[in-house]
Amino acid sequence: MTDAVPRAVVAALDDPFAQLTGPLADTRKLRFEVASTATLTPHVQRLELTAAELAGFSYQPGQDVMVLVAAEGRKPVRRRYTIRSFDRMARMITIDVVLHGDGPGERWVRSARPGDRIEGIGPRGKIFTDPAADWHLFMGDESALPAIQAMTESLPGDADATLVLEVPEAADEQEVLAAARTRVSWLHRLGRPAGDASALAAEATEVELPPGNGRAYLLGEARVVLAMREVLAGRGLPAEQMSPKAYWGRGRANAGHGEPTRDG
Repeated sequence: MTDAVPRAVVAALDDPFAQLTGPLADTRKLRFEVASTATLTPHVQRLELTAAELAGFSYQPGQDVMVLVAAEGRKPVRRRYTIRSFDRMARMITIDVVLHGDGPGERWVRSARPGDRIEGIGPRGKIFTDPAADWHLFMGDESALPAIQAMTESLPGDADATLVLEVPEAADEQEVLAAARTRVSWLHRLGRPAGDASALAAEATEVELPPGNGRAYLLGEARVVLAMREVLAGRGLPAEQMSPKAYWGRGRANAGHGEPTRDG
């Protein structure tokens, strides 16, 4: 049984999230214990985390938890992982984490074993499905899969959803079980680097944009999200009908609070 960050170290951190106020006022601290860990696909590790504080926990599909994966001196290092699913009775959440490098979050995920402990804060996130939308378009890379799957699965049976998903290879495809009328297109990079915008941007030029008040959810690497957004804007989709969210930046480590660092 190992703490991701020893409790004595946690107590000495200069932690901007020691008090959950302002944007974090609706979150709670979560003292997770790893219940299980398993390889889901060649590039994704699935962890189940349990916590007593999940009693009465409430979240919207697409939201995440922020976990304290390491410390650099007195500075906390956190990473944010989408809640793939939540078992209220078992007080357990599932997270699916992409394995693509050697950052602090990935080092913790690779080493995590049942019984290990890690501190979290959640739920976080502001992008949800739009109940008033006539149709839903989800586009993103493998880092966006948990959010896209959770959001799609939350749609009612009379909803229409199109998913365009980029993964490293065919073995990384996952089943999408949704009540909504769902069309799924998989793009395989097959050796192209993660964060290359060409395939998803090309799909954004061709994907159907039905009439009506639709919503496009554009998720994944920062420059790829920007490229998809620009393509769809050029096709006439208004900004208010797009929900962009960058999860990571190619060649750049995320900031200590788990968000991609900004250019400049």
